[in-house]
Amino acid sequence: MKPTQPVKPNSNITALLESMSRTGFQGRKLGESLGIWTRMITDPDCTVFMGLSGAMIPAGMQNVLIDLVRHRYVDVIVSTGANIFHDTCEHLGVHHYLGHHHADDTALFEEGIDRIYDVFAYEEEFRNVDAEIARFAGAIAPFRGSSREFTRHLGDWLRENRPEGQSLVATCAECNVPIFIPALCDSSIGIGLVMARRRGVEIDIDQLADTDEITRVVEGARKTGVIYIGGGVPKNFIQQTQVIASIHEQNLGGHAYAIQYTTDAPHWGGLSGCTFEEAISWGKEAPESLRVQCFCDATIALPIVASGLIGSGVKRARRAP
Repeated sequence: MKPTQPVKPNSNITALLESMSRTGFQGRKLGESLGIWTRMITDPDCTVFMGLSGAMIPAGMQNVLIDLVRHRYVDVIVSTGANIFHDTCEHLGVHHYLGHHHADDTALFEEGIDRIYDVFAYEEEFRNVDAEIARFAGAIAPFRGSSREFTRHLGDWLRENRPEGQSLVATCAECNVPIFIPALCDSSIGIGLVMARRRGVEIDIDQLADTDEITRVVEGARKTGVIYIGGGVPKNFIQQTQVIASIHEQNLGGHAYAIQYTTDAPHWGGLSGCTFEEAISWGKEAPESLRVQCFCDATIALPIVASGLIGSGVKRARRAP
């Protein structure tokens, strides 16, 4: 029995989180997540996967994610299409605005304003970006490939044509961090590609190639660590790689490290709230894995933990090829 240690206010975020790891409840889980993420970073055998769901870019998490990539704290990203669309918007100068969750949505509709909880955006500007994506599709057509290949082209195109802009997708292209979008059609990127296809542009995202490509990355890794921002499709897309690998006679034993920040509860039976302990029964997590789930809004958890990582000065261990 080890006594808890009451946390004290501290301007040093890293020290604060380390202190919180010796307290209780979700504050403790938040602190523990810093320790496990640090273990992933300093393990030269570990390949780190991040699942990105929820409206993280509209909520202002873009720079946090960019810095995580630049510090090599993430190796592979699996995202919703919406996050990459909103990220592309910001690169192209289309912004999201401070709004309010108590608003007259009928009045907003009449003004052409979309609401994402307490964030506003202009629908016409979004449609302009849809059209820009359709034009981009025409520039790379004929194209048939994985969403990973598509987003790499998109990141390179943004860097070349709008060098003054900044985005996660462009940063990932620069740093050679692949982005998979397993439900790409369920987003405004998909809308833009439908626009292109109806004009006769030969564009086809091969989602089966996505599944095969990311599983081969997992199969080629000595260890894997996973970080889930929310849950949804990105979480399961990464989780199922262990099952696919085992079907192909590569029993990898499950992910060695696992972190999740979510507001979903396990007792509803959904994947987003599913515990890592439940995932062990599927072979998705290693029974001995270092794992923690922090039930907290990711817009609170992510910038705090990222600040703790960067503030600690931890360096990415040199990874084997």
